[in-house]
Amino acid sequence: MEWLTDHKLPVGPIAKTVFEWLKDNGAWFFDWLSDMLEAMIDGILWVLQTPHPLIIIAAFVALTWTLQRRWQPCLIVFVGFLFILNQGYWEETTESLTLVLSSCVVCMAVGVPIGIAAAHRPRLYAWMAPVLDLMQTLPTFVYLIPAIVFFGIGMVPGLIATVIFVVPAPIRLTHLGISRTPMPLLEAAQAFGATTSQVLWKVELPSAFPQIMAGLNQTIMLSLSMVVIAALVGADGLGVPVVRALNTVNTSLGFESGIIIVVVAIMLDRMLQVTRK
Repeated sequence: MEWLTDHKLPVGPIAKTVFEWLKDNGAWFFDWLSDMLEAMIDGILWVLQTPHPLIIIAAFVALTWTLQRRWQPCLIVFVGFLFILNQGYWEETTESLTLVLSSCVVCMAVGVPIGIAAAHRPRLYAWMAPVLDLMQTLPTFVYLIPAIVFFGIGMVPGLIATVIFVVPAPIRLTHLGISRTPMPLLEAAQAFGATTSQVLWKVELPSAFPQIMAGLNQTIMLSLSMVVIAALVGADGLGVPVVRALNTVNTSLGFESGIIIVVVAIMLDRMLQVTRK
């Protein structure tokens, strides 16, 4: 087998060459993208940290009631936030929520249009499917290397790595919802002379709404699962105490911060279960 290893395909050198070329020739684009994402992150963080915590809690409870119209999820959200305040993790929680909300904005803005286009063009989705598989199966730590190269250290590279890992979920679920629109509905809309845009907005998107909301739910859950990995590249949030606990073998700190992440995940999941009314 030595003859096979002696003729190793230059996968690593090629990737290094591509990254160096992009860094040298696309610095202006990466700087612009970094500034834009950083401005969005700072804005969301300001909204979550400037008011009194009780005001933010009341806003989340009100949003939960608007989505659910049931008191049980509102109680879960309220008690969950009180527990976070009790444990002293409010600042870290708002930083993680900032990363989650930022990734939701980017992923849904990118994933939903791509999913719609893929549903209308089966050949495009056939070409995209292996790329989406690669994005979800490639170890997430691999994303951190180019993220650091292009964007340095901080919240932005953590957001970029999160988006790369998460964006296949809204693409796939949007594609699923649009492609499974009942044919009788489409035929009826076309028979009444609906244009392509009218079919999309008045038939396909309402029919695919549960799948799109499931994509949003998955986007939030997957983004939250990346907070620890994002902390490795300097992103603030709940991942920081987890990494600190791991480095110092601090069981108490690790358990506390881990429980807080679980509580945040439960609250966000209960808030977005709009298809289970």
